[in-house]
Amino acid sequence: MDGFNRRTVLGGATAGLALSLAPTAFAATGRAKVLMLSDLHSAYGITPALLAAMRRIVRRDASPSLILLNGDLFEAGNVVAKRTDGALDWAFLEAVAKLAPTVINIGNHDADLVEDIAAAADRARALGITVISNIVDKRTGRPVASSRATLDLGFPVHLIGWATNSIDTYPKAIRPDLAIPAPTSWAQANLPAAPPQDGMLVVMSHAGLPADRPLLAGLPERTLFLGGHNHVTVEHRQGTSRYVHTGAWGQPLTVATIDRARRADPIRISRVVVDPHGPADPALARQVSDTLAATLTPEERAVVAKVPKALSLGDTGRHVAGLMARAAGADIGFMGHTTLGMGLPAGDLSRYAYDAVVRFDGRIVKAQVDAATLADILTRTDQDRGFPFDKLTGDFAYASGPTRPDKTQLTLVTTDWCAGRQHEYFGREDLVFSETGLKVKPSILAGLAAG
Repeated sequence: MDGFNRRTVLGGATAGLALSLAPTAFAATGRAKVLMLSDLHSAYGITPALLAAMRRIVRRDASPSLILLNGDLFEAGNVVAKRTDGALDWAFLEAVAKLAPTVINIGNHDADLVEDIAAAADRARALGITVISNIVDKRTGRPVASSRATLDLGFPVHLIGWATNSIDTYPKAIRPDLAIPAPTSWAQANLPAAPPQDGMLVVMSHAGLPADRPLLAGLPERTLFLGGHNHVTVEHRQGTSRYVHTGAWGQPLTVATIDRARRADPIRISRVVVDPHGPADPALARQVSDTLAATLTPEERAVVAKVPKALSLGDTGRHVAGLMARAAGADIGFMGHTTLGMGLPAGDLSRYAYDAVVRFDGRIVKAQVDAATLADILTRTDQDRGFPFDKLTGDFAYASGPTRPDKTQLTLVTTDWCAGRQHEYFGREDLVFSETGLKVKPSILAGLAAG
């Protein structure tokens, strides 16, 4: 397979990695497990349980394992991550790398804590992690990492990865240092036309579903294609290939079971929903607890609201969209799905936990629409509710507000982020937004506190 630099992990890995890759009857027949995560965003509430679940899956049978981490592992909005330079993230990565060969494809948040993508890549490589990326560091004129690698699972696994070129999603300080090609055209020029004869092709894209979709029809057979960036959970069959997204914040953990002897069905996908309060890695759990205790201020530990029951991420999005509408006296609210991190937990909600639910602040803005326009907008919202694959848009909004069939003119509210990208979130370019004078996070929090 031209263009790939073969890298045999057995030659220079730790004893733990060598053990996981030792030749077995499974490897000889082309069987393996691929554990996949994307967009973790310093999710310390789940990483100890996630690590324990990954260890159980790796050890459940003798087939070799591969771990794919498809970008955005870090989160500048997490005050603990910021103050500790991601100590807990790096502890998780170090532990994961000891379970099985691990690959990181760089995402737009992976320099959040160091504001230097090359430095983050170097630190990951020092843990024995394979890093791939098509980002060029303009300071040196060199790629941050090779976009290709080959790992040995008893059969060659050829990897290729690329990033989003949405430059405004990268840390502001490093944007002038980055050269990132348009992902779809770059991938079309760099993906092979046929599957490798000696092994398997694995694709990692942190560019989002709209950029990936045009590639699927030409995807080589028997390819595993892991998408990221959009925080959605997707599985799509493309012949004998599989295209998957694995959500965000560690939910769900996705596992691909590979059996190359099944020529018509070599890749089978399963999902593991990890209970954050379930069995956890004791060492990482202790480190998380100690770090939070030492790092959070009394104000960040303070209870700011009481939540009657836990809500899924989607139901949280609809709830907070409704709170924005109520705060502004509007008819309906729209909340961009990646503004949210995790769903609302039941019980006492601390300021620190709230910041993991509503990640970003901003302005609440409003627009006047007629009933037909609103009905059109609503056809593309709430894509967590069983949307067909060909209708998924990548970015979308959760919607909530009182039903007013008697009104022909209505007021909608959303965040300034969504308003500035109305084509992506609303499918339109004709909405005219104006200020409400309200901020996103304080308005939602006031609504949660009021019950």
